[in-house]
Amino acid sequence: MRPIRTLLALAALPLALTAPAVAAPRADATPTVEEQRLDRAAPQEILRRSGFDDVAPDFARALAGTDSAAEAERVITREGRAVWRRAVDRVQGRGPAGGDLSRDDDRPLYWARLGMTRALGQWQPDFTLTEARRAALLATLERTSRGQDSLDLPAGTHIKRIVVTGFDPFQLDADVRRSNPSGAAALALDGTTIRTDDGPARIETAVFPVRWADFADGTVERTLLPAFRSGPRRVDAFVTISQGRVGRFDVERTNGAWRGGYPDNANVSRTETVPVPAGVPTPRPQPQWTTTTLPYDKIVAADTGPVPVYDNTTVTEIPAGATAPVVRPDGPTPGSTARAGGGGDYLSNEIAYRATLLRDAVGLKVPGGHLHTPVLEFGPGNTDPATGQVTDPDFVRDREAITAQVRSILTVVADTAR
Repeated sequence: MRPIRTLLALAALPLALTAPAVAAPRADATPTVEEQRLDRAAPQEILRRSGFDDVAPDFARALAGTDSAAEAERVITREGRAVWRRAVDRVQGRGPAGGDLSRDDDRPLYWARLGMTRALGQWQPDFTLTEARRAALLATLERTSRGQDSLDLPAGTHIKRIVVTGFDPFQLDADVRRSNPSGAAALALDGTTIRTDDGPARIETAVFPVRWADFADGTVERTLLPAFRSGPRRVDAFVTISQGRVGRFDVERTNGAWRGGYPDNANVSRTETVPVPAGVPTPRPQPQWTTTTLPYDKIVAADTGPVPVYDNTTVTEIPAGATAPVVRPDGPTPGSTARAGGGGDYLSNEIAYRATLLRDAVGLKVPGGHLHTPVLEFGPGNTDPATGQVTDPDFVRDREAITAQVRSILTVVADTAR
């Protein structure tokens, strides 16, 4: 995921990370910036044409039937996991399509989740519910509806384990119709098995929000840490994926510890060193750069599909002793300060930095890093968001092709995993 302007000693390992509030308390029940987009015509059409327009009303009714915060927690966990599973099933061809929107679409889950979070924010129960508890319930809904708490990695030496992550749609104020091919690929691949030269590999996926605050609160580390720990279910490879540049895939060689400030889906900007949450195992001092361990040479050389794949080594740094940033085509120089990794200075670079930093902190020796997909664009004649349709044949074809090539790239990764 890249903003328009650029595309345009180890800490102790905790038993668990505390789940933070991922949004401000809703004392006045005002919808968030993301939720306010929900009432536009395109999101409503996407929900209606996928059958996901029943998700938020059914969720609101289920919440209304609870008589304690503990019961609400159980309902939210159940309903969050159900909408994730429903989205995965729809994309993978199980059960009814619910309408004429193509099954490969990631957007029904995104907009249905926002309907659920808005319902939770506006819910007025008959029992006492503090804003802190409401925020904790929202955190549960976010985790469960994104597959973050259901990375069901099998144990044993007979199968490889791969974790893949994607993102929500973003830049929605420019075009609310947008899809994110990384999120679509995550839904298409969750729970699937690919064949490698030395046996099967199971893929488990999760999707992340395009919000700075959630990353600062540890959503990436909380999701990945259980899979990165030593044990019979430890991952054999991981790939974070986001939408990148037009007409190309990129394996990002180097990730930087810098947030460039481009607005997120909540229209919030952050310009700072990537903050590492308290309690997370991490190298000290915090490094300016981390490096992929994906087999970039093999990925680039393989025939994975019609779109070219590049080993991207470019970064932007402030050289040691200097004050101005410079672009380096061949990676960072010793002692430099990060201003952009190969994947830029937005949340795609940040998830790659966080995942590989955590990899290094816990001593995980597996292939892991970031993959940028091509930009998913609407077809000719459907580029104006004011008059265009929510989908078209080129849009669907290209999203399906991106997912197919992601699967092929993951096969190359799995072949190199031990």
